[in-house]
Amino acid sequence: MKTCVASFLLLALLANPLLAADAPPANKPTHADVSYGPYKMNVLDFWQAEGEGPRPLLVYIHGGGWIGGDKKQSPARIAKFLEKGISYAAVNYRLTGEAPLPAPVHDAARAIQFIRTKAAEWNIDGNRIALTGGSAGACTSMWILLHDDLADANAKDPVLRESTRVSAAAVAGGQTSIDPKVIEGWLGPNVLKHRMINMAVGEQTMAGALKNYAQHRDLYVEFSPYSHLDGNDPPLLMTYGNDMTLPSKSAGHGIHHPVYGLKMKEKADRAGHECHLLIQGVSKSDKYGSADAFLIDKLLH
Repeated sequence: MKTCVASFLLLALLANPLLAADAPPANKPTHADVSYGPYKMNVLDFWQAEGEGPRPLLVYIHGGGWIGGDKKQSPARIAKFLEKGISYAAVNYRLTGEAPLPAPVHDAARAIQFIRTKAAEWNIDGNRIALTGGSAGACTSMWILLHDDLADANAKDPVLRESTRVSAAAVAGGQTSIDPKVIEGWLGPNVLKHRMINMAVGEQTMAGALKNYAQHRDLYVEFSPYSHLDGNDPPLLMTYGNDMTLPSKSAGHGIHHPVYGLKMKEKADRAGHECHLLIQGVSKSDKYGSADAFLIDKLLH
């Protein structure tokens, strides 16, 4: 039976070559590996959604501790938003083995600025751009969401004149602080075993990062999203696993620990900032049951 169906489809394509031409490979980006900056890793993929008028956009920033990872996404994940009329982009950026902070985060922010230069060509609504990502991609997304606009009206580079502000972010397992002096107090010593924390500031070991902490402190504070939450920023939704064990049991447990979300939610509530925290059995939102529901609502309404 399967052979008959396959033969029928092949005959249909041969009989009508337009069908073959109109059937793009599954999940093929509208624009692939587009350069948004001067470095090899400054590339992004873009999928253009159908719909009347400029389309909202969801930008995915990958995780991997700023040490590894890639912009590749599952076709089903992207299709879910395209079907809603939401365009999709996925960003690569320099990793800390090549260039420590601010490189990974500022690269991702530049990607947002570059995308805005393409708004007319790619049919993007620049007022409806949201971010998503996990782990380090979540940390970067939260930083961009909560940080002051990086636009420089006097920049010679036209990309840098564009805004980095976005309308929302939904993230998973994100580090709300990367300051070792802060997170060790929150989570215990195992979190400092994760290479993300020392590599972020160009140190090969955590011992070196702590020895030179005074030198690195400003970077640690600056690139901790927790530092920038002030109640004047767009909505945030965070999701975490629900292993609340303290101190953290391992480097992997510590670097994605739900306490990151609890600390951010507490500060957000004090500041009057719209912040939703989803931890099964621990924290829920009265309005949103999932990150996707939040993103779709914020981008379409």
